[in-house]
Amino acid sequence: MTSDNASAYDVVVIGGALSGAATATLLLRQNPSLRLLIVEKSAQLSRRVGEATVEISAYFMGRVLGLTQYLNESHLVKQGLRFWFKNDDVKSIAEASELGGRYQVRLPSYQLDRAAFDEELLRRACAEGAKLLRPASVTKVDLSPGGEQMLTLRHGELTETVRARWIVDASGVAAVLAHKQGWWRQNTEHPIAAAWSRWKGVKDWDSRELTEKYPEWVSVVYTNRNTATNHVIGDGWWSWWIPLKGGDVSVGVVFDQRLIEWPQEGGKLGERLKNFLMQHPVGREMLADAEFDENDMHWRRNLAYYSTTFAGDGFVLVGDAAAFMDPFYSPGMDWISFTASAAAELITAQRRGEPMAERIASHNRDFAVSHRSWFESVYKDKYEYMGEWDLMSIAFRLDLGLYYLGIVSQPFKFGPRALLQPPFATTLSRPVFHFMRMYNRRFAQIARRRRCVNALGKTNRGERCLIPGFTLSRGDITRLFRPLAKWAWIELTEGWRSWGQHRQEGAATSSAPAPIAEETLVAGGS
Repeated sequence: MTSDNASAYDVVVIGGALSGAATATLLLRQNPSLRLLIVEKSAQLSRRVGEATVEISAYFMGRVLGLTQYLNESHLVKQGLRFWFKNDDVKSIAEASELGGRYQVRLPSYQLDRAAFDEELLRRACAEGAKLLRPASVTKVDLSPGGEQMLTLRHGELTETVRARWIVDASGVAAVLAHKQGWWRQNTEHPIAAAWSRWKGVKDWDSRELTEKYPEWVSVVYTNRNTATNHVIGDGWWSWWIPLKGGDVSVGVVFDQRLIEWPQEGGKLGERLKNFLMQHPVGREMLADAEFDENDMHWRRNLAYYSTTFAGDGFVLVGDAAAFMDPFYSPGMDWISFTASAAAELITAQRRGEPMAERIASHNRDFAVSHRSWFESVYKDKYEYMGEWDLMSIAFRLDLGLYYLGIVSQPFKFGPRALLQPPFATTLSRPVFHFMRMYNRRFAQIARRRRCVNALGKTNRGERCLIPGFTLSRGDITRLFRPLAKWAWIELTEGWRSWGQHRQEGAATSSAPAPIAEETLVAGGS
């Protein structure tokens, strides 16, 4: 059946999960009479990667979207990030070098059951006035700059045409507009892949069993380890361990395909994931009696991508539909916070009658610069040194401290309008970008030399770096002095040997990227 009478809307949002529902909510609050349609492909939103928030996304969800009470009642308060390292001498969790907080966190963040959270946010967007069409898919898009955009939708057996002044693409990794318009690009400089599942029976990091087994290990921290996002780390890979309300734990591995060959044999994807993690003493302790959900196993290769265009006069991309870097440090929901806020402001400005050409040019420029700078300063070649406790303990404290001082502080000082300017897009932030890129490159070079001389992981046994915690006070800058001093010491004692060393293309490659297994499942949109 085909409907020839095109329905007319002011805005059509493609995707009803976090990025789509959040953008719709902001738009409807700013424009109460807006005719807004959300097109969601699923009948029921499912769990997905992106369960852990950090401070910017927690601010956005709590203070901007107004979800603080719901988050505290229905999800878990997160106790920061924690990392576990090993070498061949590490035999138990108590011997693994540790990096993380000593005390409870100062600012709120959360561990989310994304299926429940996204459905609640979509329900609230509809309560604000959005119309929802689900399950429905977009089969065709015709863009008309400054005019009416045309979408062809399939809903059950009905195909219909919809007209709208604006399209918001919040379709997640499907990246509908970027793919259809030829803007989508793979980030070939960052060939990471991931395998993950949901688990039952994962040990509690704060359990009585571990308390009795390793009393000294327990006594060194005063916070809860279990509700942190724990990271079990190896050379060229890391894994996340995220507890969810109700007892399930999300566990997944992310790795650089130039450094790690994913096992193609050994049973189902979940079994291979478990066998991989059980090679690490911490994984062996925590997963001993755990079972994975056979209906909730996922694999994706080549995760990193971006769009060459973020907006035009009639469309705007938000969340993973615009770009995806890496799940390490959980930047995805921060990216949603910035892109959704800027998208709502862009559409509202047009509805106020403001000129669009310069606004759109600025939007594209800022988000292109932000994405590239974010990647180069934090993620490029980080997997080269990620498994080194001493290098990561320096990088993490610098990364975290600068994140608090330069990014987290802004919305707390200036309110939600601070989210309209993405990180690294201002002239003032460029020196910080260059500094971060410099130490990230240096640590990667040092780790490459260690790999060449078989000296990786020397500090990965029995060390502790327990951080008192950052606040938003000016005194936090003093917390950067100690990691800077440690960096200087490493440069003087061994780093000078890698000065002038440049990475040769393919030098870190241990094998070709692994092929996708038959049970491959691809994650949904953001």
